[in-house]
Amino acid sequence: MFDPAGTWHHPALPERNDVHFGVTPKMVTFYIDYHARETFDVIEQRIMVSPGVAELVAQRAKAYGAVPKAQCANSISAILRGVPGFESLPQTYYPNKLSAAFGALPGVTSRKITDDDADDNHGVLLVQVGDPRLQ
Repeated sequence: MFDPAGTWHHPALPERNDVHFGVTPKMVTFYIDYHARETFDVIEQRIMVSPGVAELVAQRAKAYGAVPKAQCANSISAILRGVPGFESLPQTYYPNKLSAAFGALPGVTSRKITDDDADDNHGVLLVQVGDPRLQ
């Protein structure tokens, strides 16, 4: 999972340059819950791609390196630039512009995740490495 300029981490998952390895569906749930709170909604956008396209995007994310703060949309749009099926996406620093363009791609599904957690919920994930609930 690529989390450009992100602050999320989990002790059971190795991370290098904003790429997290070994992510399970339960980890995705933790990731979404970490970001969604009373003042921030999460917009999840999904699209099915071929294994070859998925591998190309993964390779490009790994090669991109650590992303500086305020560069998340710019890094994602750079990684996707020229990837088959994503040629229409703009190179942009603006997350809403990138999200709108991505959402307009054929086959994209979107959902809005809301949460009433307080803004100070960072650091609430206290789980032991090897906890079977993480599988």
